Amino acid sequence: MALQTHLLWSFVVVFVVSFSTTSCYGSSFQEVNSLLSYIDHVDKESGYNSRAYPSYMDTTEGFKSMELIRPRTQLFSSRKINKIAGGIATSSAPAKTISVDDFGAKGNGADDTRAFLKAWKVACSSSGAIVLVVPQKSYLVRPIEFSGPCKSRLTMQIYGTIEASEDRSIYKDLDHWLMFDNVQNLLVVGPGTINGNGNIWWKNSCKRKPQPPCCKQAPTAVTFNGCNNLVVKNLKIQDAQQMHVMFQNCFNVQASCLTVTAPEDSPNTDGIHVANTQNITISSSVIGTGDDCISIVSGSQRVQAKNITCGPGHGISIGSLGKNGSKDYVSGVLVNGAKLSGTANGLRIKTWQGGSGSATNIVFQNVQMNNVTNPIMIDQNYCDHKTKDCNQQKSAVQVKNVLYQNIRGTSASGDAITVYCSQSVPCQGIVLQNIQLQNGRAECNNVQPAYKGVVSPRC
Repeated sequence: MALQTHLLWSFVVVFVVSFSTTSCYGSSFQEVNSLLSYIDHVDKESGYNSRAYPSYMDTTEGFKSMELIRPRTQLFSSRKINKIAGGIATSSAPAKTISVDDFGAKGNGADDTRAFLKAWKVACSSSGAIVLVVPQKSYLVRPIEFSGPCKSRLTMQIYGTIEASEDRSIYKDLDHWLMFDNVQNLLVVGPGTINGNGNIWWKNSCKRKPQPPCCKQAPTAVTFNGCNNLVVKNLKIQDAQQMHVMFQNCFNVQASCLTVTAPEDSPNTDGIHVANTQNITISSSVIGTGDDCISIVSGSQRVQAKNITCGPGHGISIGSLGKNGSKDYVSGVLVNGAKLSGTANGLRIKTWQGGSGSATNIVFQNVQMNNVTNPIMIDQNYCDHKTKDCNQQKSAVQVKNVLYQNIRGTSASGDAITVYCSQSVPCQGIVLQNIQLQNGRAECNNVQPAYKGVVSPRC
């Protein structure tokens, strides 16, 4: 036991990482000769430390191996660049600016979808650095796909508002409204707004209207699919039909200075959803919706969330994983610096009974909880009682090497720490360090957490 405790302490020390704060400011590429210098600046601001924490270690048998996070691939590394004074890499030619208005967009309440598509086609097929501008008007846009690959080094600069139609009949694809697909080295920056006008979808959701006909599915407002070397910055995304922003099958993502909002009772309106995405940093963002502020699901690795303000909503969640017997994997998640207020959950890991795979090497640190219903929760036995037989099953998603460090605040329910682990595949390497949660108790099943510093309450 002494050896195990020593190793767990080593696990804690390795994961203590400090990050710089990303500033949020308006972007104006019209005054900048190079997009590359901006990307380099964002990458430095992120505080990304490729050697900060390992993606594999075993706390009970010692450090068998330690695979460090691979150094972040420099965004736009394939481009030809010149060196200038100070060692800053810049492109050899200034960016060319085009506007959606150049292609017939009016911003007067009429349908501007065709103009957006024409503008995108020209911008994407052009060579060199292109800035596609959405001026400071309100543009009504139907479901649209911004497809790659593109020849250009492309920035979409949104000054105005992109609005969704409230006519549900025009959504032939119920999964997406705005889709960026297979676009590499892309920047999407504000200070504008993306408005999903989701109220009509919420009214018809099966969660609000359980009797048929009700809407079981609704589009995600903004989806980035298969986009590598991506920056999304300084945008407001509001009132999504369902999820607000999804990063799916992406690699190397910087998402910062985002404001994501929807009413507390809006159904399934996750703020930022990460699926099968690696090397992603979400920073300095304010998220308040009707579901998870940030949700991280299978296939996601090396995920950082820092300086996050969350509430209302369901907190920061890993999962659910293992639904319908699936094999799911999440690893290398670091949440560092968050404030959660009035949320239904705080820091949650949720896995279904009967699934398999793992959720490993996860750190939650430096988090303030204000009136949170379930501040710390691991539920390895999740089951939908309405449709499932919830008897204990033999298989489960392994939950291993999870550190909660410097977590303070108050519980709204009387439950401060809840760790329900599987009887057949119990949690391993759960560490609680410097935890002070008032107005709540701790309950743990099929787990022996390690305690460091002052931990209150304890199981």
